[in-house]
Amino acid sequence: MSGLLLENKNAVIYGGGGAIGGAIARVFAREGARVFIAGRTQERLDAVARDIAATGATVETAYVDVLDQQAVGKHADAIAATAGSIDIALNAVSVMHDQGTLLADLSLEEFMRPIDGFLRTLFITSKAVARHMGHTRPGVILTLSEPGAKLAVGGILGHGVSAAGKEAFSRLLAAELAPSNIRVINIRPHAVVDAPAAGSYTQDLFKASAAAAGQSVQEFLEGGMAQGTLLKRLPTLSEIAETAAFMASDRAGAMTGTIANLSAGALVD
Repeated sequence: MSGLLLENKNAVIYGGGGAIGGAIARVFAREGARVFIAGRTQERLDAVARDIAATGATVETAYVDVLDQQAVGKHADAIAATAGSIDIALNAVSVMHDQGTLLADLSLEEFMRPIDGFLRTLFITSKAVARHMGHTRPGVILTLSEPGAKLAVGGILGHGVSAAGKEAFSRLLAAELAPSNIRVINIRPHAVVDAPAAGSYTQDLFKASAAAAGQSVQEFLEGGMAQGTLLKRLPTLSEIAETAAFMASDRAGAMTGTIANLSAGALVD
C-alpha cells in the first residue's frame, strides 16, 4: 500500500480558494493527488496554488461560476480530457446567508438564499463530475454540511433547512451512484475556529451575532459556540482537511451514504 493516501488520484475542488476548500486542496496535494481548484475569486485560487506548487505538487486553477451549469460541465469535461478521469470531487462553495433572524422578521428571499444556493451548486457540480467517475476507477464525491441540519434552535431557518438538504442530497446520491462504483460522503464540521484568520466567510457570517454579544468573531467562536460542544472547542481546518483526505482515499472504500461528524460534539449521532 502506498504511503500517500491519494497517489495518482485526480481531484477537483469547487470553492478551492476558500478557507476549507483551500485547506483540503493543500492536504490532497500533499497526499499525492493532482489537484484542480475552481472558484470565482482568482486571487484566492492563486494563493492556494502557490502554496501547493511550492511543495512540488501539481495544481491547476480555473475561474468557474458554480451556478453556471454549462460552465461547470465544460470545466469537468476539460479536466477529464486532460487527466483521463475525475476520481474525487469536493463542493466547498460558500453561500452567505442570514443567521439570527426569527420567522416574523425573516424575508422569503433570505430564507431561500442558502437553500437554493447550496443545493443548486451541489446538483450542478455533482452532475458534471459523476459522468467522469467510477466504474474501473473508484470515484468519491464529498459534500459539506453543518450542525444546523439537526439543531433545534431559533434564528437559523434557512441555514438549517439547507444543511439538512445537503445531507439528504448526499445520502440519496450515494444510493444512486453506488452501482457505478462512486461513493458519496458528507462531512459535517461546526463553525471552524481558525477560519476567520484563513479568510473564510465566517467573519461576515457571525459578525452581527458577535457584535451583539460585545465580542470579536474569534471571541464569539471560542467562547459561546465552543462551549456548546462536548469537547468545549471547535474543529480546526487541519482536522477537516485530514478527514476529507482519508474519506476520499481507498482506505475508506467501504464508506458511503454517511456523515462524518466533525462537530466536536455539538451533535451526537
